[in-house]
Amino acid sequence: MAKSDAEVKVLGTWASPFVMRVRIALNIKSVAYEFLQERLWEGKSELLLKSNPVHRKVPVLIHGDDTICESLIIVQYIDEVWPSAPILPSDPHERATARFWAAYLDDKWFPSLRAIGMAEGEDARKAAIGQVEEGLMLLEEAFGKCSQGQAFFGKDQIGYLDITFGCFLGWLRVTEKMSGIKLLNEINTPALLKWANRFCNDAAVKDVMPETEKLAEFAKMLRGRLRATPTS
Repeated sequence: MAKSDAEVKVLGTWASPFVMRVRIALNIKSVAYEFLQERLWEGKSELLLKSNPVHRKVPVLIHGDDTICESLIIVQYIDEVWPSAPILPSDPHERATARFWAAYLDDKWFPSLRAIGMAEGEDARKAAIGQVEEGLMLLEEAFGKCSQGQAFFGKDQIGYLDITFGCFLGWLRVTEKMSGIKLLNEINTPALLKWANRFCNDAAVKDVMPETEKLAEFAKMLRGRLRATPTS
């Protein structure tokens, strides 16, 4: 049996943007998979601890007898195993650029987005909002260069950077709802605003992108659990 024909399973949670990356990539490749939901707030399953003993977190891709961890590593693995409908750019410079912005999103931008909801005090909240807005304006410029006037960062189809950034749109909308601020807007990020709508309505995305209301309720539940957890 060819490697690409082996059974595929995804271990994750419906609300995780990082799990969403894996599911979108598999959808782009038209790969059938079984989605095994973890309820991490109730404890981690034996399968998760066995599949990812180092970080003990989702997502995990189980492909036949192999397990692959870390969302962007999984996306790159999927792109190599199922080469049709390429996700990563073929041009070396474009590929390096996509990876650069992916690292920026994970290491700097998304932590700033999370900090808005976790900020203690108005000054901290305003500082986090400012960092997110600054990042969005940088990404607005990057979109113009990467897309070259087409619909996505990946030009005429969803690519690596679309997946990396787009998976955060659900949480971005929740943050907008809870903070009362439109972070993506016609004035500062008109191209990204249109891109976000195209991305969320794409066939590979729309069935795995959480509804804003459902995600907001989930966020409130998690926040309540964290507040109820003893600190010592």
